[in-house]
Amino acid sequence: MSTYDWVTVGALAMIGVILLVLLLQYFKLQDVWEGLRGCREALRWARIFESENQELKRALRVERQRSRELQRSLGMVTKKGEAFCFEQPLGERETR
Repeated sequence: MSTYDWVTVGALAMIGVILLVLLLQYFKLQDVWEGLRGCREALRWARIFESENQELKRALRVERQRSRELQRSLGMVTKKGEAFCFEQPLGERETR
């Protein structure tokens, strides 16, 4: 083999090594891309859960306010009922 042949074989070997490195980098990049896609999917679900959580908090706040109003209303009705019951003692009502 002549010097020219050795240079050609060396160049082909270097091209082969470069192609191998490029192939390995492609596989690494593919793994990174899949990881990023998983992160995007997780971020999407996190946003969905966050909006649902905010909606549920709003509904809970409204229900608590409604519960307080009903309790106040019930307290007022109960106090009126107690006032009515205590206006006339039970013994006096039965004697009439």
